[in-house]
Amino acid sequence: MKIKEIIAAIEAYAPPSLQEGYDNTGYQTGNPEEEATGALLCVDVTEDTVREALEKGCNLIISHHPLLFRGVKCVIGRDRPERVLAEAIRRGITIYSSHTAMDSANGGVSWRMAASLGLVGVEVLVPSRAGADTGLGVVGDLPEAMPIADFLPLVKEAFGCEVLRVSRFSELQTVRRVALCGGAAGEFLPEAIASGAQVYVTADCKLNQFLDHAGDIVLVDAGHFETEECTKRIFFDVITEKFPNFAVCYSETEKNPIIYL
Repeated sequence: MKIKEIIAAIEAYAPPSLQEGYDNTGYQTGNPEEEATGALLCVDVTEDTVREALEKGCNLIISHHPLLFRGVKCVIGRDRPERVLAEAIRRGITIYSSHTAMDSANGGVSWRMAASLGLVGVEVLVPSRAGADTGLGVVGDLPEAMPIADFLPLVKEAFGCEVLRVSRFSELQTVRRVALCGGAAGEFLPEAIASGAQVYVTADCKLNQFLDHAGDIVLVDAGHFETEECTKRIFFDVITEKFPNFAVCYSETEKNPIIYL
């Protein structure tokens, strides 16, 4: 089958029309008309993932973060995107990224996060223009209220976090309603508070966000990579459901670029 058939399944699930205006969801390089030999799934494309794709016989890499995010006027190996782009072209590898389209898709990143925590009654936090069932972030309820001190270990386990950055809270506080948004989404704190959530789980939060909303909600920064690694599982599920015999594999070389000491 052709590469474009694999990508059509991804785009049926997460239409590029859902992406934010600043984004670059879609083909980054390659030939959609080529016969697909296999797909390697990752969050970010690096030189290592390109080599890994070659070693595994995959001529398609599907990532969450776009390789090309800002304009590129020349390709001379000055940075990772230029080096990866040149190598992918030389080796005949197609790269496709589904970024904010997958963030906003019904069943996308935040929905998968909510499922990992067992939330029920899940709704979109910031609906898109396309309708109330798509948009950024979600809010839902735990089956039963629990102390926040007991909830935080569940977050660490669900997203494979070594550490959490958490606003100060009282040991007497409980949580039932939880707002979530994968990646850097501290800007949606007002929406999380308005939703009635006691906790908002996201990433890349700033000091003033912890400070300014200390009395409104417990803010949990679970890490950018950690909250979006689930995209690989979404890609895998979408592709294998449509093409059960197609070779799809997770990147084994990809690691969280941040370590905690």
